Amino acid sequence: MSSTASAARTITTIDPATGETLATYEEHGRAAIEAALDRATSAFASWRTTPVIERSQALSSLARALRARKNELAILATREMGKTIAEAEAEVEKCAIGCDHYAAHGPAYIANEAAPSTASQSYVAYRPLGVLLAIMPWNFPFWQVFRAAAPAILAGNAVVLKHAANVTGCALEIEKIFDAAGLPKGLFTTIVVAGRDMAAIVADPRVAAVTLTGSEGAGSAVAEVAGKHLKKTVLELGGSDAFLVLEDADIAGAAAVAVKARFQNNGQSCIAAKRFIVEAGVYDAFLDAFVRETAKLRIGSPLDRDTTLGPVARADLREALDKQVRDSLAAGAKLAYGGTFVDRPGFFYEPTIVARVTPGMAVFDEETFGPAAAVILARDADDAIALANRSPYGLGGNIWSQDLERAQALAARIDTGAVFINGMTASDPRLPFGGVKRSGYGRELSAFGIREFVNIQTIWIGPALGTTTAAVPAE
Repeated sequence: MSSTASAARTITTIDPATGETLATYEEHGRAAIEAALDRATSAFASWRTTPVIERSQALSSLARALRARKNELAILATREMGKTIAEAEAEVEKCAIGCDHYAAHGPAYIANEAAPSTASQSYVAYRPLGVLLAIMPWNFPFWQVFRAAAPAILAGNAVVLKHAANVTGCALEIEKIFDAAGLPKGLFTTIVVAGRDMAAIVADPRVAAVTLTGSEGAGSAVAEVAGKHLKKTVLELGGSDAFLVLEDADIAGAAAVAVKARFQNNGQSCIAAKRFIVEAGVYDAFLDAFVRETAKLRIGSPLDRDTTLGPVARADLREALDKQVRDSLAAGAKLAYGGTFVDRPGFFYEPTIVARVTPGMAVFDEETFGPAAAVILARDADDAIALANRSPYGLGGNIWSQDLERAQALAARIDTGAVFINGMTASDPRLPFGGVKRSGYGRELSAFGIREFVNIQTIWIGPALGTTTAAVPAE
């Protein structure tokens, strides 16, 4: 691994299931970063003129490369950040599905579009921007990267990845996957750097745009630098998704999905349901069912296929979650289930349900990133909506009701980027994904996602309308 000859710094990865060191990596020095940006810029220069059908075929090759290494990639993700092996395998497969989606539909998403005007011919074309800097988190170490990179590369851009330090092994393997799939060298590059070095990289003139998934603080800092240099950004930040259970809901079905919605990925997902807001008439019934379903979770080694809840990714994250729970209990909430560290090596925390939560308590006001759920009493549906919107976040949410017309009307009043009715919030390559308020801005996935990092270029051809007409050329 390249680094500067002096003052080399290192990154160490730790297995959250055992607390043991996995590997130590040298950070890239300035010379290595310069070389990576140069390679990406050079690769973009040729890739932007590559026919879109060839870019599509490259994504299909990428999907095959992912599937060929699914088992080993899943083990690496499990060891670095603690997700269960079954969830890790599903994540790698989802990356392949995302590549397949853009291989099949991406060309249509960015095809030239007729835009009649006073010209004899006028149309809109989608041109690539250049080198996209992707700053990604650890909780979905493969999917977060591929959902940004696949559409960007299909559109003709190059990508430079700065990943979270605790999944450095995954970050380096992702670059190898692109190479194995036969994509041009430098088109996708991983740089191993600390967050303290990112301002200079964001500002670098070779970087055309930035996409970030992460914390509010990280998003704000990157947006500040990017804004100063007039660069496009897409930010997918935190979430405190509300899961509304109305009086006419299927309580058993809602409770079963609630467990998966909260405790998937060991509770560490931006779009996990976190605040369970329940109408008074079914509050006790839902809480009882939620506790019964949660008790079925099996804590253990995430490499064990019988395990359904693994460790929190880092010791500091477990400490922060425990403090949020303790502070809320001290403020008057009631512990319905769990609520403590698990007595075993690693960073395990019991699946926890905190009941009778009200605004002003930590588990209501703050994003909880780990296996802890807040259950909140609502007087009626209007109160439930008000409680759902009483959050600085606006990523996703759920409504459970058997009256679908009413549920859709209520969904229109929730200030989030997505509302899932009678189902679990999830990202899907076919649907736009992103939030409002302090959950960020911009969209990933679908046609909306691929068009975030393109130059929407107007083409106007004279003489004026009425003298001749011409067909819109293919991209």
